[in-house]
Amino acid sequence: MIESTDSPDVNTQPVVTAVEPPPTSSPKNLGEDSGLVKAAAVLAVGNIASRILGLVREIVKSNLYGTSPLLAAFTVATLAPMTLFNLISGGEMVSSSLVPVFSDYARREKRAELWRVGSAVLSLATFVLCLIVVLVELFAEQVAWLAGARNFTDPALFQVTVDLMRLATPAVLLLSIASVLSGLLFALKRFTYPAFTSAVFNGAIVVAALLRPDQITSLVWGMLLGSALQIAIQLPGLRDGRFHWRLDWRHPAVRRIVILYTPILAGLVVNQIAIWISYRLAILTGDNSVTYMTYATTLYQFPLGLVVTALSLATLPTLSQIASSIQTAVDPQTASARVEEFKATLAGGIRLVVALLLPAGTGLFALAPFIVVLLLEHGRFTAADSEITTHVLRFYLVGLAFAGIDQMLVFASYARQDTWRPALAGVLAIGVYTATAVLLLPSMGLYSLMIADAIKHIVHTLIMLWFLQRQLGGLHGYGITRLAVKTIFAAVVTGVLALLVADVAAGFLPMARFGGRLLVVLLSSAAGLGVYAVMVLLLDIPEVRALYNMAVSKLRHR
Repeated sequence: MIESTDSPDVNTQPVVTAVEPPPTSSPKNLGEDSGLVKAAAVLAVGNIASRILGLVREIVKSNLYGTSPLLAAFTVATLAPMTLFNLISGGEMVSSSLVPVFSDYARREKRAELWRVGSAVLSLATFVLCLIVVLVELFAEQVAWLAGARNFTDPALFQVTVDLMRLATPAVLLLSIASVLSGLLFALKRFTYPAFTSAVFNGAIVVAALLRPDQITSLVWGMLLGSALQIAIQLPGLRDGRFHWRLDWRHPAVRRIVILYTPILAGLVVNQIAIWISYRLAILTGDNSVTYMTYATTLYQFPLGLVVTALSLATLPTLSQIASSIQTAVDPQTASARVEEFKATLAGGIRLVVALLLPAGTGLFALAPFIVVLLLEHGRFTAADSEITTHVLRFYLVGLAFAGIDQMLVFASYARQDTWRPALAGVLAIGVYTATAVLLLPSMGLYSLMIADAIKHIVHTLIMLWFLQRQLGGLHGYGITRLAVKTIFAAVVTGVLALLVADVAAGFLPMARFGGRLLVVLLSSAAGLGVYAVMVLLLDIPEVRALYNMAVSKLRHR
């Protein structure tokens, strides 16, 4: 289990209008909800930019550093600041606490109070994080030891890790300020500004690395620059804000944020502990193992970022509004109708995730060797590195679909302001992950961590489905199972054909050259997309057809 340590996802998303409840006999098709899809489309543009620049970042890193132990030292060094960011003010806090609370004050008549609440949160976050940054700077050696840097076979890498950690830690303060600003913009429905924060972050790392290609510290300077730019690009969206220093611990909104986030924090602490354990276990299998995992994670997260993150976060505001209407319903019949509306909206989001993520996952699994070679195998990245990275990526992909569905379920729980159940599910799933990784490590080595990660996603998804069943009666009758069966069949056909085309094309194209590698990936990807489009028509997968029809309609209108 490993998370990207140099590409924080602090994007926030738009509040969109709740929709009318559909009949229970006709499940809601999210692809036909123009409000949600427009929101998801805007977020997808930001995610596409971020993921593409994230890939460029990894291409640059692979070319300049390959799987150098110095790159592993950088990855371990950035673990501390990114852990602090994820715990204190990362994406989980934005979606589970900041957005629901800020949204209560977003109406124009309450705007003055929103600035007071925002000022209090920014001031408190800055005060607390400055203290934490000082502590990490003072005890960087001990923190590096906890992260497993002492397990490097080269003793000199420990001091390199410590030095890089001290340089990188101030980024957590800048990232956290940017995260709070994103939450405010989300509440104000100004989602264009925060949609590109991750893209700017990745772009800054790329530029810094290219300017000083012989120095591993350039990656850290890129992090610091990218963190500052995340703040800068969001300030225009808050030009009407009235901020001032305000250490107000007792404001009701601050208390509510703490109450909502406390269970999430508990789960995140366990999750981050598992990540630190995974670093230590990975280093035991070799100094380069952390780097292999980082490259594979970037590719694995690409479809998640494009599909699931955009859809789940775009759906969150609508689910939150429906959940609020359930609580304020004056009679049982209205409350029941709103519950069905909530379930239909959630089911529509899950169906669209399944329809898009399964073919993407199978295609990536089939073409993994060709994609890894195309993107990473140049400069100091060797053929042996490509082979290991491909295996790591394929093991990760086993849990991809469950990760996507699980994220939708977690956000649905956040929409009901229920943060305890996802936290409890996270604790249980992390326990399963850690036990699985430790048990399989002697026999499977590095790959035990990928297997454990897939099992973790499966377990967490099943627990969240069980919670949903007990609370709302589950999602039976909304066509998810029927769609999943169709999509699995279509995705398998897509992956098999894409692999066949890639194998044939690789036989007569010059794979030693970039142009030949690119043509193989383009031809096989085009073949896969074409086959999936045919399967969508033959099997009648309405979610994908609705998206296509909407895109064509938009193009014709323009």
